[in-house]
Amino acid sequence: MPEASRILVISQHFDDAVFSCGAWIASNSNAVVCTVFAGCPDTRVATDWDHQCGFSDARQAMRERIAEDDRALELLGATGERLNFLDAQYVPYGDAPTTVNTVERVLCTIIRSSEPATLVIPLGLYHSDHVLTHMACRNAWRSSRGLTCIAYEDALYRRIDGLVQQRLADLLANGIAATPEASHEHPALAKRNAVGAYTSQLKAFGPHGYDDVYADEHYWRLGLATQ
Repeated sequence: MPEASRILVISQHFDDAVFSCGAWIASNSNAVVCTVFAGCPDTRVATDWDHQCGFSDARQAMRERIAEDDRALELLGATGERLNFLDAQYVPYGDAPTTVNTVERVLCTIIRSSEPATLVIPLGLYHSDHVLTHMACRNAWRSSRGLTCIAYEDALYRRIDGLVQQRLADLLANGIAATPEASHEHPALAKRNAVGAYTSQLKAFGPHGYDDVYADEHYWRLGLATQ
């Protein structure tokens, strides 16, 4: 995994990329983090998760979460790009559910315009937004011939028994081989500081609910499986 490669990291929500691969992002001075579910519903709604994070409604939540994400990415020396899709908790208040094909089309456009050396995507574990993002990312990658693709294990969800193994089996069944990527020394302190910027999310997770984000980051290099 080249230390200085230009990487485009796809994040489901504002914190996912930093939680899952923040140390590697910090080692790439020109990394771009593209957050898929960064849209805000038009109506004033309040979900249980937003309340747990200390917000009165979705508009306040998204405004503060964008500010948190700005601080986190600045600490890592990365820049952010945000798409206007609604995450799962806001779907009942939007016009229509987000689809894999819709996200895939947007990602293909971003990949063509940014021409990254490496595309970094989630394995897509458990959460519906994570699964959808993974599917859209891998489709977009397969349309971008020759582009190096690395998948990161989704922090927190990777600890659920069997989920990583299920995804690896699914990839192989769909003609994609996943090979463990050699680990490198990355600036863990920078990641810890960036994680701390997501104050609202850490509050909702509780004091030990996010310990996994400080564990070693794990990556898989994707390639077309040989027959």
